[in-house]
Amino acid sequence: MTTLSLKVLDKNGNTICVGSGEDFVGLVCTAQYGEGDRIVLETSQKNIHLWIQVDDALGPAFCYLTDNFSFEIPFGEKRISYSPKVFSGNRHYLYARCAREDEIHAYRNLALNVCDQHGDTHCYPHAYANVETRGEAVFAARNAIDGVCENRSHGEWPYESWGINRREDAEMTVDFGREVEADRIVMYTRADFPHDSWWKQVRLSFSDGTSLEWNLEKSALPHVLPIEKKKITWIRLSHLIKADDPSPFPALSQIEVYGTVCGGED
Repeated sequence: MTTLSLKVLDKNGNTICVGSGEDFVGLVCTAQYGEGDRIVLETSQKNIHLWIQVDDALGPAFCYLTDNFSFEIPFGEKRISYSPKVFSGNRHYLYARCAREDEIHAYRNLALNVCDQHGDTHCYPHAYANVETRGEAVFAARNAIDGVCENRSHGEWPYESWGINRREDAEMTVDFGREVEADRIVMYTRADFPHDSWWKQVRLSFSDGTSLEWNLEKSALPHVLPIEKKKITWIRLSHLIKADDPSPFPALSQIEVYGTVCGGED
């Protein structure tokens, strides 16, 4: 049994509401959130798979936690990369639940994490990059693993994306936090044409030391790449070669990595 404690804290660290349970904890917060509020999940065990819902409008995330988890509720500029429905009002349903073995080892999109955050290092999968256009939330790396595949515009939700600020050396990494076995990659490149350009070729590098070049086309449809099964802890997108197009703005709306979690973590 794993003891789970879920709480909402204000900007000064005062407790707004709290709940706890064994293997499951649910919490209804009846307060209007204020800037600086955060959601904290504490666990009696580390390196565990959990379902975490920080907001009922955002939905649950299947995560691998290596330590206690803290989620800062977004306000201002950070808020516009989320649906306007999330974290609104004065009634919020949060929960955390330990995952079952069949859920842990099911075939799925291993990159998906709706509650990923910039700079977070304890909740996986986690996306990070060496550039995010102007440091704006609507162009952050986390947008590429939030499950929103809409790619026909850019800017506020649901058109958030990973933007590279015209950097030729731009690269983004998805860290799984433990070993997984992947066999298929899917990418939705942003397709707000003619505002956008596109990449005619990218490189995928893997933690096992292998890499491959992937030729892409101008399309709003998903790019799908079956790969030989490989056990990895991260995948990196780099060497982004822009097409010969007047627009200087290629970007990534979503990346999906399909496979299973390798045994032996829990």
